[in-house]
Amino acid sequence: MALRKILTEENDILRKTSKKVVNFDENLWELLDDMKETLLHSTGVGLSAVQVGVLKRVFVINLNNQYFEVINPKIVKREGKQKGQEGCLSVPNRFEDISRPKTVTIEFVDRFNFPMTVKATDFMARAFCHESDHLDGILFTDYLKK
Repeated sequence: MALRKILTEENDILRKTSKKVVNFDENLWELLDDMKETLLHSTGVGLSAVQVGVLKRVFVINLNNQYFEVINPKIVKREGKQKGQEGCLSVPNRFEDISRPKTVTIEFVDRFNFPMTVKATDFMARAFCHESDHLDGILFTDYLKK
C-alpha cells in the first residue's frame, strides 16, 4: 500500500466525470488499498479516486472504522432533507452548511464485482452523496452557488 497525493480544488481533473470500472483486477485492488491507506492518514471520512488523480467511479468511506469500498455507485432513492457541516480533503480548511437528502439508497459493486445495496441515513447519507458527487466533477462548494 502507498499514500497517494490528494489533489486540491484548483486541479482541473476534479471537474471531470469519472469512467465506469470494467476491470476488477489487481490494479483496482491496489487503487482501493492505496485510497484506504491515504484516507487513514488524513482527517477525512471519504476519498474518491478522482481526488488522487484517477478517473474511475470508485470511492472509499470510513465510518467508525467500518470501510465501504464503493465501485460504480448509483443513488437510486433520496428521501427527506438535512443540513449540516461539510468539508472536503480537496478543499482544505473550509467547512460549510450544505443541504443533502436525509436518507439515500445506493447500489454499487465491491472489489470483486459483487452487487451491494446500502440504505444510509444522516451523516452516512451525507458521506455517500458527497463522494458520489466527486465522480461527476462536483465539489461541495458548488452547492453554495445555487
